[in-house]
Amino acid sequence: MTDPHTAKPRLTKDNLTSLQTHILAEEQEYPGATGDFSWILSAITLAGKAIANKVRRAGIEDVLGSLGTQNITGDTQQKLDVISNEIIMRCLGDRANVGVLASEEGDTPVILRSSAEGGHYAVIFDPLDGSSNLDVSVGVGTIFSILRTADLKSEAPEDLILQPGTLQVAAGYVLYGSSVVCMLTTGHGVDMFVLDQSIGAFVLVKPKLTIPSTKKIYSINEAYYDDFPDGYQRYLNWAHANGYSGRYIGSMVADIHRTLLMGGVFMYPPTKAHPQGKLRLMYEANPMAMIVEQAGGKALAEKQRILEIQPTGLHQRTSVLIGSPAEVDHVLEHLGSDS
Repeated sequence: MTDPHTAKPRLTKDNLTSLQTHILAEEQEYPGATGDFSWILSAITLAGKAIANKVRRAGIEDVLGSLGTQNITGDTQQKLDVISNEIIMRCLGDRANVGVLASEEGDTPVILRSSAEGGHYAVIFDPLDGSSNLDVSVGVGTIFSILRTADLKSEAPEDLILQPGTLQVAAGYVLYGSSVVCMLTTGHGVDMFVLDQSIGAFVLVKPKLTIPSTKKIYSINEAYYDDFPDGYQRYLNWAHANGYSGRYIGSMVADIHRTLLMGGVFMYPPTKAHPQGKLRLMYEANPMAMIVEQAGGKALAEKQRILEIQPTGLHQRTSVLIGSPAEVDHVLEHLGSDS
């Protein structure tokens, strides 16, 4: 668009903005910014593009299905779990400011370099959440959390990564679905980017996204109703009686993404088989909680704020109650003294 008075191009809110450009612009607003985020996020988005290509060609390249092995948390490893993990490790491994990498697929964190050597950040990730759905072409995703380690006195791997979610400096996910979407927060709201295949870049489509405050939708695996605590059963009975709709994909990234855009509540309660919950705190619940809170939602484990949980292990599990503030409150009203 051209200004008729000056004949010069005029910027508009509809200008094409890549994720990298957006991060660089954000850094300029903070005089102390070092540019580290742009390096880390460029590696993550590069990995996202590579994984998206693998997911899109999975059936053609015969990388669908199980490897017949289990990861440290007991989940059956899919072929693309391992491939995606390797892609992310390679993309982040040569970033000089990354000191620690920790993955769902690894038993322990990988120390790349000490803080003295420039390794000021830890990146924790689930390389391919929901991968068991790949055989039926359901949306899956990569979830990541970034923590600062430069100010910590200890160099022990556990001390570097076992920080509560409130200390995350960035979090996000890449959803591989009908389009490839990157949702990102650096603590200043949530921005949504979509991969434009024609130019090979994630472009900004929804800045400062806000979750709807209410929506009569719940997302839960209702097949486990009999195994849920009484409070969740009471909530579901109430929701049935009050015209709620159930929407459950079975892929956390896809379910949370829909909840962010459409509103509602996503729940993964404790069960008899998993009394502490099943989702992983460090690389699933914490990054999703940061994203949803930054979008104006709520994220709890029973009645405790997820981001305030002090982690005790890389693969620690938790229950999850996350979504529109009014809908989370409805669930809390029914939990009563059960939690």
